[in-house]
Amino acid sequence: MIKEAYLVANGDLRLSANQACEAAQQEMESALKAALALEGVKAIRAHGFDKDKKHSFIDSQKMGMEVFKNVPTKAPLIVAESVWQYSHHLLPGLISHKGPILTVANWSGTWPGLVGLLNLNASLTKAGVSYSTIWSQNFDDQFFITGLRKWIKTGKLTPIKNHVKRFKPADAPSKARKAGEEVAEGLLNNKAIMGVFDEGCMGMYNAIIPDELLNPLGIYKERLSQSALYAAMQEVSDKDAQAVFDWLTHKGMNFDFGSNEETELTKAQVLKQCKMYIAALRIAEEFGCDTIGIQYQQGLKDLAPASDLVEGLLNNVERPPAFATRLDPMGRKIELYQGEALPHFNEVDECAGVDALVTYRLWRKLGLEPETTLHDLRWARRFTGVVNGKKVDEYVWVLEISGAAPPAHFIGGYAGATSERQPPMYFRLGGGTLKGVSKPGHIVWSRVFIENGELNCDIGTAKVIELPPAETEERLKLTTPQWPIMHTVLNGITRDQMMSRHKSNHIQVAYAPDAKTAKFAALAKAAAFQKLGVKTFICGKL
Repeated sequence: MIKEAYLVANGDLRLSANQACEAAQQEMESALKAALALEGVKAIRAHGFDKDKKHSFIDSQKMGMEVFKNVPTKAPLIVAESVWQYSHHLLPGLISHKGPILTVANWSGTWPGLVGLLNLNASLTKAGVSYSTIWSQNFDDQFFITGLRKWIKTGKLTPIKNHVKRFKPADAPSKARKAGEEVAEGLLNNKAIMGVFDEGCMGMYNAIIPDELLNPLGIYKERLSQSALYAAMQEVSDKDAQAVFDWLTHKGMNFDFGSNEETELTKAQVLKQCKMYIAALRIAEEFGCDTIGIQYQQGLKDLAPASDLVEGLLNNVERPPAFATRLDPMGRKIELYQGEALPHFNEVDECAGVDALVTYRLWRKLGLEPETTLHDLRWARRFTGVVNGKKVDEYVWVLEISGAAPPAHFIGGYAGATSERQPPMYFRLGGGTLKGVSKPGHIVWSRVFIENGELNCDIGTAKVIELPPAETEERLKLTTPQWPIMHTVLNGITRDQMMSRHKSNHIQVAYAPDAKTAKFAALAKAAAFQKLGVKTFICGKL
């Protein structure tokens, strides 16, 4: 029986983010400590408030190592998260810790502890660290109390996975299996190059695939540098950047411009993003990349506006033309990746990169719209109301990412897209997002992850539904209003099943025209990954 537990709170690397989130963290910890006290458990915070930094988070790997020097190795340990956190700050301490570990998050869209928790859990899974996990809005609901009492009594919570089953090729129709296996064989026989613009973004240890696991899939990394990307941006002419911008405005895309560089989006910021778009395509073509990922948030953020507008454009088949620096033998301009998307994995999440590449090629083979992206599994709540004359009563997830979604996923396409300035708290030099509301329809979702030293993949289906404008706006305000949003109902999966099983803050999505095709495509995708040697699972009801 646990009578006392040490408590740590991991945070961002960026000072402004930690300062902004301090009050929410303290409110969350107060409710958590009260719940523990009611069960007779004393919470001992392993680190205090820094008067100079004005926050109480662990904000670096160095600090994390120092904090864990004072945590008894076998003591029960609680990681309390109400914010985005950099998992590598804690991993040195958690990997060597011998006592029971409980990760806890607040159920909130505004303060993304859920997102941070999912990343930390996935990182611990990859590292082979045993842990338990739980979440709550107010830390007084029956689900939370029951779980907390069990952890206090036993030091362990059993993951919920009764919605998960191992995929077997015989489960798929022969046509689906054949299509998936042919895509896999194409990768194995012809190989592909994954362009990685600096590895390890935002502490996401779980998002780095070791070469010895990646290469057997026929995929090989081209390790690129964001400094090279920045240098290539300087070689893009103002005329070429303006041509990209003009193309976007001609398509009806709206830019929410202001004049204050520090807080508002400006055309100068967007034109730099247009240069980054062209530079990324030129480098990708030079190295023969089939998919690329830009880290951006550390390093490049101090040199250039955000990469998110660039990422969304790359993920779209219909996008502004960009040309190589050389001419073909006939003296004509060479359009880069003409008629194709260049799948981009946001925040250089290599697991998402593998998923995007396989999905894009398979969807092409199946004749489906091949645009794919990753979202954060951000938050969810039930919606009950009337939409277009029909009653809706669904538990609806907010899927949201920092602008990297393709316009093909939005209601109205480019004409339904808006670019707004990234929040100054995270993006000092600004840059526009690629914001829109995802169109109603059917999607296949998935996640590639590492467990027990092996690549795994979870696959499921979902509905994207339309919500009233007022509900959409409220959900945006409760999360990040500058970002694209997807209103999603997971098929056959409850909130707690999803949170317990999902091994990332990211979730990959691609559309299908109807529910039947979505199921067929999901099974074809499962067959592709199984053929590649990835342990594949079906989640929920297809």
